[in-house]
Amino acid sequence: MMLGKVKLFVFCITMLLQFSCGDPKGDSFSEKIDKATLQQMAIGQDVQLIDVRTPMEYKLGYIGDAINFDINNQEQFLEQITLLDKEKPVYLYCKMGGRSNRAAELMKDKGFKKIYDYSGGYQDWISE
Repeated sequence: MMLGKVKLFVFCITMLLQFSCGDPKGDSFSEKIDKATLQQMAIGQDVQLIDVRTPMEYKLGYIGDAINFDINNQEQFLEQITLLDKEKPVYLYCKMGGRSNRAAELMKDKGFKKIYDYSGGYQDWISE
């Protein structure tokens, strides 16, 4: 009888910790993806593909139908992302993965549900 109460107590504590320490934004996530995954999931698809490099870098070349939201201008970036649908997946990339990671964290904090970060970046994209 005592063992049953202990098991119930442990179960209740486990559940309490799970729910109290969970992600406050619910089902949002940020996932690193590679070149093949980006090609399959975003290129030629109707998705939110965001290049977070500078406008000068963007002018030199970009991936697919990407639009440019410069993460280095954080105030403008935060304003621009309000134009996006938080419920739809967002695909991010930069030159090599650092800035897109920062952008993913900001977007997650702002309530975006599904964020895919192409960690290889444009540098990886243009390499053969």
